[in-house]
Amino acid sequence: MSHNCFISFKKEDDYYRRQIVDKLGDSLIKGKSLDKWIDSQDIDYIMQVIRSEYMNNTSVTLYLIGEHSSEDEGFEYDYNDHCEYNKQNFIIRELKATLYDGEGNRRSGLLGIVLPEMYSKVYGGSYTCPDCGCTVGVVKMDDTTVIKEFSENFYLNPDCKNGHCTEDERYCVLVKYDDFMENPNYYIDKAYDKRDEDINGNVHWRDIDHVYKK
Repeated sequence: MSHNCFISFKKEDDYYRRQIVDKLGDSLIKGKSLDKWIDSQDIDYIMQVIRSEYMNNTSVTLYLIGEHSSEDEGFEYDYNDHCEYNKQNFIIRELKATLYDGEGNRRSGLLGIVLPEMYSKVYGGSYTCPDCGCTVGVVKMDDTTVIKEFSENFYLNPDCKNGHCTEDERYCVLVKYDDFMENPNYYIDKAYDKRDEDINGNVHWRDIDHVYKK
């Protein structure tokens, strides 16, 4: 089944965004990227504005994980405002709005698509778990690879060790770009279905803090 999607991406990854739009078709890609700062201290108001004006009629967010999509991207100086702004201001708010679950705005599924240049930074091979004997894929989910809203909702079971979580202990879904392009609807459905799974009750975002400007 196809679901309407919103794409959260950095401008440096626009090539991949266009490839995904071509693959899925314009009819399944809704909304527009956040393009202005919403000046309010009311986080619920901010989330509602983003959901209604930017992510309207979408139920899955595709988060493109490229070389400029991490928490550690840093700040840039704005000569007009004479202060430094977090380079991830917009993408942080887009992911928060994805996870927002308010009246009239049900939480969306969140699908992280790892772009080719990030394969070696995100995927670190595999090991055999000494306790259960399973082969476990090593995935690096931290500030050097993704935004906190994604990493902190990927492994949601506090007992996870070294990424050894089962699928039902994660809310965010992760996939390599090449695998996604082979079968996009499979992974979109997978992210969409998380909304009805028990793990949805463990999702959090309000308590994740960021420095937006300094």
